[in-house]
Amino acid sequence: MQHYTKIVNREHPLDAFYIPKDLVVCDFPFCAEPWEEKRQLCAAPADAAGRLLEYGKSFGHQLSGVSGYRSYDRQTQIYQQRLKESPAEEVDRYVAKPGTSEHQTGLALDISSPGVGYGLEEVFGETAEGKWLAVYAPMFGFVVRYPKGKEKITGYAYEPWHIRYVGKSLSLYLALTGLTLDEYHQI
Repeated sequence: MQHYTKIVNREHPLDAFYIPKDLVVCDFPFCAEPWEEKRQLCAAPADAAGRLLEYGKSFGHQLSGVSGYRSYDRQTQIYQQRLKESPAEEVDRYVAKPGTSEHQTGLALDISSPGVGYGLEEVFGETAEGKWLAVYAPMFGFVVRYPKGKEKITGYAYEPWHIRYVGKSLSLYLALTGLTLDEYHQI
């Protein structure tokens, strides 16, 4: 359980060689082919995410995984590509530098829906699916990791699509208190 609550960010990076030991291929709807690394998560969050998305169907929501596990090398490629497209200050608001991405832990998952073309856009948070996800994700052990209004605390812009598995007890605690994982670690 302890590694589920581990914080990974600019101040608490992972080693370049860190690879979770229990990665599995997710068997729920995903905008990726089965052989792509981003379709993987650690076993417990993969199971929980599958149940979360299945539960969403009972509310009429068609949610899909977009990006799960991301290796240090893949994060390096993404970060370098974004730097070619935008100024560093803008890139750093949304894209973690290599070693500082929660995706490398195998505990983070980006989710989207057809209403936003399966894109990772702030507007997702205003959709019925995005609102539902924010409310129900904690019941399955996830939190919206970068909530609106907490940008100065998390160090990242609002990302309603990025959920992080922390375990059911902590996710419910954070949901009830309104704390971010960063604030929890400062208590």
